[in-house]
Amino acid sequence: QVMLAESGGGSVQAGDSLRLSCTISERALMLYAAGWFRQAPGKEREFVATISGNAGNRYYADSMKGRCTISRDSAKNTVFLQVNSLNTGDTGVYYCALRRYYTESPDVTYDYWGQGTQVTVSS
Repeated sequence: QVMLAESGGGSVQAGDSLRLSCTISERALMLYAAGWFRQAPGKEREFVATISGNAGNRYYADSMKGRCTISRDSAKNTVFLQVNSLNTGDTGVYYCALRRYYTESPDVTYDYWGQGTQVTVSS
């Protein structure tokens, strides 16, 4: 059974930073590309960032570039999302997802999804 467990969310103020974690139950899936998505209340889910299985490629949504870093630690079976300079528009549930091959297209199918972690940013 594949399980993705997100953590690190919380309530913060604008300008603060958060580091989200996604722990993957099976180490073999660390070969997969990983993506972070988010969904604000009343909004559709949107792409945030993605990283290839070997961490050689990274891609970010325009709104995240310059203040966001996606990374992974294969020894810990974990994918991270560091977000700085948070603003109220970053509020939402953040999801970790996996797919076999890396793509920079935000509108593709992912094979596995976590339950999400809530991020709330107040001004």
